[in-house]
Amino acid sequence: MLDRNRIKRSFHANARLYDGLATVQRRVAARLVTLLRERQLAPAALLDVGCGTGTLLSFLEGLYPDSRLVGVDLAYNMTRMAAAKVGADSVFAAGDAEHLPFRDRAFDLVVTSSTLQWLESLDKSIEEMFRVAVPGGLVVIAYFGQETLWELRECYRQVLLRRGKGGDERHQQRLHRFCEAGELEMALASAGAETLMVCSEREVVRHADVRELLGAIKNIGAGAGARRGAGGLGWRGILSDLDAEYNRRFRGDDSIPATYEVVYAVARRAA
Repeated sequence: MLDRNRIKRSFHANARLYDGLATVQRRVAARLVTLLRERQLAPAALLDVGCGTGTLLSFLEGLYPDSRLVGVDLAYNMTRMAAAKVGADSVFAAGDAEHLPFRDRAFDLVVTSSTLQWLESLDKSIEEMFRVAVPGGLVVIAYFGQETLWELRECYRQVLLRRGKGGDERHQQRLHRFCEAGELEMALASAGAETLMVCSEREVVRHADVRELLGAIKNIGAGAGARRGAGGLGWRGILSDLDAEYNRRFRGDDSIPATYEVVYAVARRAA
């Protein structure tokens, strides 16, 4: 089970470091804005679920200058950073994506970017986003899918196997499970949504070594193991072996790749 309090504390504590490290999240937000621009919308009110430091909302402020912008995030410090970045008329709240603190049918557009991967199940959050959307309103989603950080996860499994730890659940739970696109499609269908688009794309970020990669993940608040009681990836010997395995299989041009699968979806609430 995901430790929501741990996730909340981690993102809260690392809010000031987030923008300097979250390069792929910024790219995803920009891509999501491109998808919205193609729709030629004019929402009176829009909600960003898991608004983080306000990067997506700052983009949307330029796209929809007449809209009322609202952001919600589990981590309070994230909402403070967002409030300083986005226009003074915007509204921010600390809240849970699975229990949104808003009335039914409050928003013409609901967006979420790089957030849903931190939920145990997509069903409740999808249900909540459609609850607060007006009939005919759009819900636009971007989140990290099952192939995210596959190089890291594959190398970690290989190291555990060589050490005779491959069947140890305590170690396996240190690897975060990312939801596949099919789970999102089922959640949208369960919510009674009209799915207009689902696709996935790849983003690659390069790092000097595994230590830098893990540091970047940790320092934005997104620990590699977010399950209750899981801890980190292991003791120093495992991390040393992990670095060697990663370099052997993937190193090139004096760096290693970290792949992110980004799942995008556009869906409409039934009228």
